[in-house]
Amino acid sequence: MFHTITSKSQHNKERTHKKHINNLQQSTINNKRQQKTKPSKYSKKAIIMAKGTRTERIKEAVKDLKRIRNIGIAAHIDHGKTTLTDNLLAGAGMLSEELAGTAVRMDADKQEQERGITIYSGNVSMVYDVNNTDYLINLIDTPGHVDFGGDVTRAMRAVDGVVVVVCAVEGAMPQTETVLRQALKERVKPLLFINKVDRLIKELQLTPEQMMDRFTKHITAVNNLIRKFAPPEFKEEWLVDVQSGKVAFGSAYKNWATSVPFMKKTGTSFKDIIDLTNKGEEKELAKKAKIHEVMLDMIINHLPDPQTAQKYRIPRIWTGDIESKEGKAMLNSDKTGEPIGVVTNVISDPNAGIVSTVRLFSGTLKDGQTVHMVLAQDDTRIQQVAVYDGPKRIPVNEMCVGNIIAVTGLEQASSGETICGASHEIPPFEDIKHIFEPVVTKSIEIKNIKDLSKLIDILRMRSKEDPTIKVKISEETGETLVSGLGELHIEAKIERYIKEKGIPIIVSKPIVIYKEGVLKESREFEGKTPNKHNKFYLKVAPMSDEVRNVLTSGEVPEGKIRKQDQLKVTDALADAGYDRDEAKKIVAIQNGNMLINLTRGIVQLNEVIELIIQSFKEVCSEGPLASEPTFGLKVMLMDAKLHEDAIHRGPAQVLPAVKTALKNSMLDGKASLFEPKQILRIDGPQETMGNIVKEVQNRRGQIMNMEEEQGMSIITAKLPVAQMFGFEAGIKSATGGRGFQSLIDIVYEKLPPDLQDKTVLSIRKRKGMKEELPQIKIME
Repeated sequence: MFHTITSKSQHNKERTHKKHINNLQQSTINNKRQQKTKPSKYSKKAIIMAKGTRTERIKEAVKDLKRIRNIGIAAHIDHGKTTLTDNLLAGAGMLSEELAGTAVRMDADKQEQERGITIYSGNVSMVYDVNNTDYLINLIDTPGHVDFGGDVTRAMRAVDGVVVVVCAVEGAMPQTETVLRQALKERVKPLLFINKVDRLIKELQLTPEQMMDRFTKHITAVNNLIRKFAPPEFKEEWLVDVQSGKVAFGSAYKNWATSVPFMKKTGTSFKDIIDLTNKGEEKELAKKAKIHEVMLDMIINHLPDPQTAQKYRIPRIWTGDIESKEGKAMLNSDKTGEPIGVVTNVISDPNAGIVSTVRLFSGTLKDGQTVHMVLAQDDTRIQQVAVYDGPKRIPVNEMCVGNIIAVTGLEQASSGETICGASHEIPPFEDIKHIFEPVVTKSIEIKNIKDLSKLIDILRMRSKEDPTIKVKISEETGETLVSGLGELHIEAKIERYIKEKGIPIIVSKPIVIYKEGVLKESREFEGKTPNKHNKFYLKVAPMSDEVRNVLTSGEVPEGKIRKQDQLKVTDALADAGYDRDEAKKIVAIQNGNMLINLTRGIVQLNEVIELIIQSFKEVCSEGPLASEPTFGLKVMLMDAKLHEDAIHRGPAQVLPAVKTALKNSMLDGKASLFEPKQILRIDGPQETMGNIVKEVQNRRGQIMNMEEEQGMSIITAKLPVAQMFGFEAGIKSATGGRGFQSLIDIVYEKLPPDLQDKTVLSIRKRKGMKEELPQIKIME
């Protein structure tokens, strides 16, 4: 899974890691006298009361943007994110130290508490006293389960730095890679906390040397991911290392942590930590090596303030001109500039209405201020500006640039919305696009027709809150289809929520979303308008995997290509091996498909190009085989013959003509269904490897790799999503309850020939379409 780099520089890095980690074991620097006379750097004593209320301290801290940190906590599931956040809350005096690690205060939802996992991102603003100076930490605790990864993606737009938590026993897992990809794509700087070190000492009983090797392995794995996914200018600068203090070790559950700078400062050695842990004196250890002190030192010293981060983040995440007045205001974090921000999350509050989480990149937002929502094309009045305290909100009346805030009054906002000054229009921020897309769909029916409007309102709100949830009401059958990242995603965020609202529903078994693509370049097909006055000539061809990956990665914008984006699109595709001259002629990109205008000298074409693009988008949503989404299509408009009078080439004429030509081209190009497959890491006891392999192969699965590590088998496998329902239970059964799986990636591959026609007819039947294989339509 990890792409090992065997360069000389990396070997030197590994040796350096080992050297400094070894110092953790042997360091016995004696600063006892200094410790007695020097006050604690991080004080929670009476000076906090003397400084005033928390709100007053927040308002004072934000006067200097250098004293703000916007951070996320991210990790693979069950690696200890929320437990770490508990400790940071305790360090800020917002939670009893006795409860830290067990309270999981950020998991406020009843379902989160029942399941024992984070489902929704949790926000909190904490004030810390550092050398008698207050710092404001705006923190987002994110989910670790892959089904809720969309919350992680949106959180990464709001923050400037992220603490990646890795379990000392398991190491970097597939979701570790996913959250790092999400963070680095948004130019969010990472730090590393290796958690659950107490398990290495007490459960595995590793020697100091073995622990050193384990730490080195984890750090190297994370750095390999940073080298792979970081922006080119930060590939080396953002690597984590022990000596500088960008890596900390500890146990969030036992409330302690350490790092090289902390050990040098306090004289505490790693040997002391091992001895106290083995003696069961972990409470004493938690007093000597307070986790919040170590983490706060790392966060403040190594994660950027908003003034620093926005200079390199804004050019990546905003689509506008950096040299414009608005661009300069965001680059310079101008408090007096026009208010500009992005909505990264919305929730429905029964008392306050829609509560929007906003990262403010310019200006100041105030209660009662009118702002413009760019995507909704609506001016609206802000009711209240607040900061987060977990599920609660603390009103602050106004807040300046560089902060993550709660705003009420933006009733039409959805995640990804751009806000700016009233009656003003600016280019929006880049779409917040999740790495994975929905692959599982369920049909939801109401038992009582009177509940239909309530159901539609709920689904509309849920998809607004979480854009990775897709809702579609079929015009043919009237059924309501909900798509998500997995079964748990739909169950937790849709099914249970609807039932809690008291609406009886019937939920279908999971339905797989296939995609339609072509296998070869088609012939050129004519599309004739119903009035016979206009003709369009199109053909299609499959694109390379490299080009398709660029289109789906978020590197290039979707929709109609704007003039200012043309160079960006051309360069990105040329780097992927696509012809540069042809790339300049791309007019639209949609869901991994592109439309290219190869016509010459057609005067009226610009008057109908919007309708051609609309036709292209509609076919991208519903292909010719079974009305499934298309992907990997290179659609080429070769020629057009248009009536000189615009009245004869309206939507009713152009749309059916272009769509028919495009669908005929796909059928001629050997249109085929492509099925989603999940690439999984499966962990289980070594003696159960045969059972795991059998479970995979019985589901049309493919074994890609097998490894053994400390009595455990680690299997990489690729399975069709259609065969995966109940797979998790199957793995538990095959391994006596000791096995588990983790998602690495989702890919689409051509459905086997013997299943093509059968699956097409099955989908068409479910959708209420004619139960026959589609044929090329001859237009008279």
